[in-house]
Amino acid sequence: QVQVVESGGGLVQAGESLRLVCGISGPAVRTNSMEWYRQAPGKQRELVARVLHRSGANYADYADFAKGRFGISMDNLKSTGYLQMDVLRPEDTADYYCKANVYTRRDGSRDYWGQGTQVSVSS
Repeated sequence: QVQVVESGGGLVQAGESLRLVCGISGPAVRTNSMEWYRQAPGKQRELVARVLHRSGANYADYADFAKGRFGISMDNLKSTGYLQMDVLRPEDTADYYCKANVYTRRDGSRDYWGQGTQVSVSS
């Protein structure tokens, strides 16, 4: 059974940084992509950033609010992904979730979600 676990959230002040980690365990053969979402209280879940692994390279793109402040990366050998968040703002306060598309021999390629990690940014 593939499991996705996020870590690295916490309480910081505006302007500070956090690095979120998405770890994948279980019988994963290959991680095809990784996405970070966030959900603030009373709001819908929104995509923050995603990274796709194609032809031996990783390709990333970002939501407009994340461009220039956040960086997504993925270590395919370690089945681990990262979301570096700099210059955090109070409006970045939310629960952050990792979704990984993982290939296993038993189930093929499927999406797996983590339970989330909380990020709080004070002004």
